[in-house]
Amino acid sequence: MLNIIWPVFIIISFIYAILNGRASEVNNSVFESTKSAVELSISLLGTICLWNGIMQIASKTSIVKHLSKILNPIMKKLFPDIKKEEKVHEEITMNIIANIMGLGNAATPLGLKAMKSMQKKNNDKNKLSNSMAIFIVLNTASIQLIPTTVIAIRSSLGSTNPTAMIVPVWIATICAAIAAVLSAKLLMKKF
Repeated sequence: MLNIIWPVFIIISFIYAILNGRASEVNNSVFESTKSAVELSISLLGTICLWNGIMQIASKTSIVKHLSKILNPIMKKLFPDIKKEEKVHEEITMNIIANIMGLGNAATPLGLKAMKSMQKKNNDKNKLSNSMAIFIVLNTASIQLIPTTVIAIRSSLGSTNPTAMIVPVWIATICAAIAAVLSAKLLMKKF
C-alpha cells in the first residue's frame, strides 16, 4: 500500500509546485534533503559502530549474565514457557538489553535470532506462540534508558541540548511497554 501512497504524494507535490511556479524550490529542496540525509547517515554510523562494539564486548563478558539475573524475574513473568537455560532466553535478554541502551540497530539482529529460535520450538508454524507475540510487542515498545540514536540525530542537527528529551523518552517507552504487554496478555486469554 505504501508503494502506491508515496509515489502518489510525490507526483501530486511536483504537479502542485509546477502549477504554483515553485518547481525550482522543490528541486532545490530535493538536493538539500539528500545532502542532509547523507550527513545524518555518516554521523549515525559512528554511534552505531560504538554501541554495536560495546554490545559485542558485553556479550563476551559477565555483564550479560549480571543483567540477565536482573531481568530474570521479569522474563519469567513475560515468557513463562521459556526456561532460563535455553539459548532463546539469552537471545531475548540480549535484545532487551540492546533496546534498553537505545540500540535499535544492534537489537534487530538479536531479535531476529530470538524469533527464529522461538519459531523452531513453536508447535503451530502458521501462528505466533504467546512468547513470540509478547516478544514482538515488547520489542516494538522498546523501553529505552539511553536513546542513543535520538541523541545522535539531535546532536547532528545542531541541538543545544540533545539529551533534554531523555526523561520524556523514559516515560513514553515505559508507558508504551506496560500498555502493550497488558493488552497482549489480555488478548491472549481471550483468543
